[in-house]
Amino acid sequence: MNDLKIIQEKIYEIRGQKVMLDRDLAELYGVETKVLNQAVKRNIRRFPDDFMFQLSKDEFTFWKSQIVTSKADKKGLRRNPYAFTEQGVAMLSGVLNSDAAIDVNIKIMRAFVAIRRLTSLPYTVNRIEIIEKEIQRLKADFDDTLANQNDINEDTRAQLDAISMALAELQSKEPAKEERKPIGFIRPKDK
Repeated sequence: MNDLKIIQEKIYEIRGQKVMLDRDLAELYGVETKVLNQAVKRNIRRFPDDFMFQLSKDEFTFWKSQIVTSKADKKGLRRNPYAFTEQGVAMLSGVLNSDAAIDVNIKIMRAFVAIRRLTSLPYTVNRIEIIEKEIQRLKADFDDTLANQNDINEDTRAQLDAISMALAELQSKEPAKEERKPIGFIRPKDK
């Protein structure tokens, strides 16, 4: 699985925003979650509410129920994680100033852009238009097929009627009674 796909799977929608959780970011940056959170707390002015927020107890419970994790992973989740929006993740690159952090940040930004591109309105509208046109084309093809089938049925009915009439005429005519010559060694009777 490529890096972009791995990162995209770690982007969740919470409170109507695409976010990444502190534990996933720490894993990608190769640091412990507490180290990442300490760096953020030392630079808290860089992380306003629209860049970072902590999940509520209900959000955290719902999130845990939605992800597939082992019991060991769940045991490590003693506090509600922090969620970072795209801008918050971008701000992390300044806080975690290392080459690895910069490389990971570039990949994360590309993942956010790819997701935004996939969910953008013109793309969705375009897909809906394509699907609607395809449905209309299929409906027209179906209507044509039904019309052709009805034409075939009418032609077949007309042909069957003609055959029935011909058979009826043949049955109504009595076959001509000709005297036939006997076959074999029997002599014909004299009349």
